[in-house]
Amino acid sequence: MNKLHLKPQLWVILPALGAVLIILMITGIYIYKLRAVAKPEPRKAVQASQAYNLRLDSLTVAYGKVGNNQNLSDLLAGHVAAGLIDKIAKETGGVFDVRKIHSGNTFARILSRDSSHRMLYFVYEINSIDFVVYDFKDSLRVFRDKKKVNVAVKTAGGSISGSLWKTFEDRDLNISLALQLSEVFAWTVDFYGLQNGDSFKVIYEEIYVDGRMVGIDRIISAWFHTGEKDYYAFLLENKGSKAYFDENGQSLQRSFLKAPLRFSRISSRFSGARMHPVLRIVRPHYGVDYAAPRGTPVEALGEGRVTEAGWKGGYGRFISIRHNSVYATTYAHLSGYAKNIKAGSHVNQGEVIGFVGSSGLATGPHLDFRVYRNGSPIDPLRMESPPSEPVPASFMPQYKLLVSRWKPQLDNLKLQ
Repeated sequence: MNKLHLKPQLWVILPALGAVLIILMITGIYIYKLRAVAKPEPRKAVQASQAYNLRLDSLTVAYGKVGNNQNLSDLLAGHVAAGLIDKIAKETGGVFDVRKIHSGNTFARILSRDSSHRMLYFVYEINSIDFVVYDFKDSLRVFRDKKKVNVAVKTAGGSISGSLWKTFEDRDLNISLALQLSEVFAWTVDFYGLQNGDSFKVIYEEIYVDGRMVGIDRIISAWFHTGEKDYYAFLLENKGSKAYFDENGQSLQRSFLKAPLRFSRISSRFSGARMHPVLRIVRPHYGVDYAAPRGTPVEALGEGRVTEAGWKGGYGRFISIRHNSVYATTYAHLSGYAKNIKAGSHVNQGEVIGFVGSSGLATGPHLDFRVYRNGSPIDPLRMESPPSEPVPASFMPQYKLLVSRWKPQLDNLKLQ
């Protein structure tokens, strides 16, 4: 009898217990979510001397990163009235255009430490050094400032293996240093003709902000050995201008760059008889082909005036520049032209004039580059370019002191 009475009781009790458990689970999840939502944003106390040149020793700083598609309204919502946000957007564009806020950049909400947690400052970091401050303490005040920058002198050196770019990658050196080094020696070293075993040494400055390295400031001095020759470079600065000279005070800058591209490779050289890759016939190739990815910027070898800019048969998109009464250069198979490049345009040395492509008769993306002297083609890789002006006589005593300081340090640097 007892067993018969227990069965119906279990059928009644079990569903009820299940319902209670489900309610408890839902309630628990809801309470957990509530706590998660209500959990205050982690805040980090920052001393006055540690951030944004502001007195922050009695305030709280909450850092964050701008999310995708976030704007100033999203970042200030809940802390600043909508009308004030609108005023910022409309009236402070001369200090900083809020439309230029980028996802991934750092911002900081600086709050009072009392129960109100009122926002006193909002800071947006434009880059690793520059920032803009929105001061809400009294009336709105907006201004830009810079973080404290520390500079450290560093050295590097090594033997080339493959290319300058690859050598820097293999040695875990900053690639921007390789770019600067290539600019210093752009007129004297053929970076497309480097051989394994060529070597370099460089003394340079690194920039540190908040204890973190954020970039390369400048190359102070450098040495490059290639083609059995040694090339020195020393930086001379005067009234905001700067230039590099060799150990004798001769300018490293020339009338022409060594090449119109950077960090590429030569796929075909100057020749009186070359098998054309498309036409499959032997004919002269009075230029140098530089293989590079489509869209790679092409630079004018020197200052001059554009005489042609347009489609030219098998050359595809084509540019011709007259530099002076003796020299002219041409650039073919381009994918496109830089802004304002047209016949009659004036261009400066190193100015981007177009982009690598494969227009016309080309099997792949590359630049067909040619140099003409008095109307006749010459091998660009053998062209000698006259130097620019040397160190002025009035600066030579100062320059000799500079060389005597840095040259021994370069000479004593060991290749890694």
